[in-house]
Amino acid sequence: MKESTFIRQNKEKWNKYAELARDIKHADGGTDEVVAAYREILRDLSFARSHCKNSRVVPYLNGLATAFHSRIYETHFSFRSVWKLFIHDAPAVVWINRKWLLASLVTFLAFTLFGVILAVIDRQYIIDMLGQGYVNQTLENIRNGVPTDIYNSHNTKTMFLGITFNNLWVTLKMYGYGLIPIVGPLYFISNNGLMLGEFQTLFFQEGVGLQSMSAIWIHGTLEISELIISGGAALLLGGGWLFPGSFSRMESLRRSAVRSIRILAVSIPLIFIAAFLESFVTRHVEWPLFVRLSIIILSAIYIGWYYVYLPIKIGLSEDINEFTDLTDLN
Repeated sequence: MKESTFIRQNKEKWNKYAELARDIKHADGGTDEVVAAYREILRDLSFARSHCKNSRVVPYLNGLATAFHSRIYETHFSFRSVWKLFIHDAPAVVWINRKWLLASLVTFLAFTLFGVILAVIDRQYIIDMLGQGYVNQTLENIRNGVPTDIYNSHNTKTMFLGITFNNLWVTLKMYGYGLIPIVGPLYFISNNGLMLGEFQTLFFQEGVGLQSMSAIWIHGTLEISELIISGGAALLLGGGWLFPGSFSRMESLRRSAVRSIRILAVSIPLIFIAAFLESFVTRHVEWPLFVRLSIIILSAIYIGWYYVYLPIKIGLSEDINEFTDLTDLN
């Protein structure tokens, strides 16, 4: 369809929607009319950006859609809005930006494997990464028959506060690295992957690999998952600046920041839960293996449900794409 034909066929409709946007609270059809108009504009915007990339109609529809969005979402804080963010909006954003989260996961796993290889080649790599003091303490604990005793060496409350603060700082630092597009987050992700690979290999080399995993991954399942998720959010942040599309770089960065913050926000509770488990639960190696494995499995099920199943379910059942109100038009 030619640009002129596209404009001629829709001009009257757009004028009507522009009037509606200016007085949205008095729409005759109520919320349903507003939402229907908004979705229609988004479909037209998607078409225009695909078939009329350099046309003046693209910024016009961008502005019209933004006007609708700002008026629809001018709401006060409520528990309902927070619940909607957690159960719908954030998973939808995860679905739309899944490539960045997948890139974070693949990078982390690849460098974890690389860390294992380096550790097998030469233990000095482990010492260089984890520090001589930490390695010596771990080896001493292994000789004493308590490989993960390091998690039992501090007061639980003090440990919880310290771990929580540290992991929050790591997450914010990771996200901040997103301002160095792609390179910054990948460096941070790869470095943590190497550390995990070498750390876990140390226990296997001493013959207590499975024993250590049944303790470490009580908190590690959520902690490492959160690290990968924040890495994906950081990649998304920088990707907005690096790949602006038809937007200015600053506008694209602003939009990617909104999307990435939504992903980051719903991952923050994982930090507190992981810190609680590490401080109060991981130390109890005397607990039955069934109990410890149950905690690990339940944590993995939650991550799979929230970050894989729910986004796929929403993505396949709803008409959402990169032009919806959940992403670009904020």
